[in-house]
Amino acid sequence: TPAILVIAIVVLVPVGWLFYLSFVGSDGEFSLEHYKKMIEYKSYARVFMTTFQVSLLTTLICILLGYPLAYFLAHLPGRWTGLFMLAVLLPFWTSLLVRTYAWLVLLQRKGILNDFAMQIGLWDSPIKLVHNMTGTLIGMAHIMLPFLVLPLYGAMKKIEPDMMHAASNLGASPIRSFWNVYFPLSVSGLVAGALIVFVLCLGFYVTPAVLGGGRVVMVATQITAILEYRFDWGAASALGVVLLIATIGVLYLAGRFFKFDSALFGKG
Repeated sequence: TPAILVIAIVVLVPVGWLFYLSFVGSDGEFSLEHYKKMIEYKSYARVFMTTFQVSLLTTLICILLGYPLAYFLAHLPGRWTGLFMLAVLLPFWTSLLVRTYAWLVLLQRKGILNDFAMQIGLWDSPIKLVHNMTGTLIGMAHIMLPFLVLPLYGAMKKIEPDMMHAASNLGASPIRSFWNVYFPLSVSGLVAGALIVFVLCLGFYVTPAVLGGGRVVMVATQITAILEYRFDWGAASALGVVLLIATIGVLYLAGRFFKFDSALFGKG
């Protein structure tokens, strides 16, 4: 069918070409040299560890910030929901590069954030918030937050208020009602949002490159460096293949622990 043909051309052909290039050695023959180098050189292991560390921390930050925000949006009166939802979606209307450089301006030593913090006495002298892990996590959490809030908000809107009222009438405290009734019903949206954020972070490039300043090297930035300085398509493709397999592995493991129909589509 035309749909299958489009998928084959747009997805399968590029992925197949990526796999092919990863097995082409420097002499143009079939070789496993690129994969052997990833095993032999510890620098590759550090890159993957950094990638998963940044992705996991960003996901956790988005969960901590996104759950209260989604809860707030889900319980707003109808006339206010649109306004606050617009504020959540506003970052999508701005270029990713522009948002990243805006954080670079805000977080630098003489930036607005450092000046404000010193004026109110949070710290005495400017602290380094860019070109390190801190700046990278702040920027990525800001960019990824809507991807967690939207599916979580959708799951929360499906929860009937009568269920909380029933729990209260049966003698449950508000906290117990939340943890035993509300939270389990919102887990599907939370899992969906967390998966989206984590997988997107695995292949992220712009924000770690700008706010990390070369000190937070993720797989995407390493691939770019290999192509820019060595023009080694085989090594870059091998890194891409390993990242792709790791991403599929994450989704597979998530599917083992959570039902995909529940996690991704909000079904019970």
